[in-house]
Amino acid sequence: MAEAQVEELKKDEQKTAPRKATGIRAHPIKFAVFLIFLVVAGIYGMRYWTYLDSYESTDDAQIDGDIYPVTSRISGTIKTIYVEDNQTVKKGDLLAEIDPRDYEVAVEQAKAELNESQSQVTAARPNVPITAQTTETSVASSGSDLANAQAQLAAARKDYDSANADIRSAEADSAKAQADLVRYKQLVAKDEISRQQYDQAEAAAKSAAAQVEVKRATAEADEQNVRAAQARVQQAVTRQSEATNNRPQQIALQNALVQAREATAQVQRTKLEEAELNLTYVKIFAPIDGVIGKKSVASGEHVTAGQQIMLDIPLNNPWVTADFKETQLKMMHPGQRVTIHVDAYDRDYEGYVDDFSGASGARLSLLPPENATGNYVKVVQRVPVRIKFKPGQDPNHLLRPGMSVDPKVWLDSK
Repeated sequence: MAEAQVEELKKDEQKTAPRKATGIRAHPIKFAVFLIFLVVAGIYGMRYWTYLDSYESTDDAQIDGDIYPVTSRISGTIKTIYVEDNQTVKKGDLLAEIDPRDYEVAVEQAKAELNESQSQVTAARPNVPITAQTTETSVASSGSDLANAQAQLAAARKDYDSANADIRSAEADSAKAQADLVRYKQLVAKDEISRQQYDQAEAAAKSAAAQVEVKRATAEADEQNVRAAQARVQQAVTRQSEATNNRPQQIALQNALVQAREATAQVQRTKLEEAELNLTYVKIFAPIDGVIGKKSVASGEHVTAGQQIMLDIPLNNPWVTADFKETQLKMMHPGQRVTIHVDAYDRDYEGYVDDFSGASGARLSLLPPENATGNYVKVVQRVPVRIKFKPGQDPNHLLRPGMSVDPKVWLDSK
């Protein structure tokens, strides 16, 4: 009985006694440290979040650079190759040489053809003044012939007019003689005159009639002379017209011949220049300071015009091509500072954003996607961004095109 009462009294005391603190509240120092940790973690977390929001980066980036293809500008057989792959060269260094003999022959042939054309020009040029003088003489001669023919025509006409006058005079004399004969015939019939006088009158009448016929014949001959003189005048006029009209044409023809010969000479001169230019192309020089790569020919090999024989890779002007997602470009613009981590050397370089590509990488690819087929799936595109290195960071030219890099573009404050 007494034990039961003791147990009940213990239970009553446990119910009425104050509870002891448990957990972290039982250790105030630990609780304070925990609160401080939460505050510090929050501060650094905000700073880290702000840091992550202050830049954009990508691992889809590599170093780029100009690559100069070294090509042959003419066809021929490679005589000598003077460089090997990975050899450093300076601008103007002799890289290769093509056998020049074919082009030396072409130069000599072009020179001979030019000399021949120039000789033809020299021979044709004097013909122009000669033709001018000859045609001028021909025109003057035809004018003189015309004047002579006209003078002969005038003389023939005068002779013809004189012959007609003689006919009229002879006809008058014949008419008088015939009239005298009639009177003498009447007188001789009456024996008033002697027979001798009548015979003289008859002879005079016959002579006068014959003289008329002679004068008419002379007039006819003079008329023929007039016609012949007129024909000669017409011929002289025709020759003068031909000489006058043909003179400029003949001179123009000689000038055209000279110009044609000069044009031929100019063509041959151009061919000679081309042959001499091709001869200079037998030696192939380095277009820029760089490193030789991808040498694809050897001595004795035939190459064609435009064929690439090696590459000249300059190392003094590299840049970075970084393919950022389109969602990363919102706060990016040219001029922003960039930290470039080069994997090969585990080193950071300083740079800046230069410019942005005019299209996305997919659009610039060999086979761009066609989204108008009805099965379009939206994909975040990447846009190439060109990043330039700040000068003076690569004096030994360690940066090579194709190296992988991780660029970090520091954004402006938002």
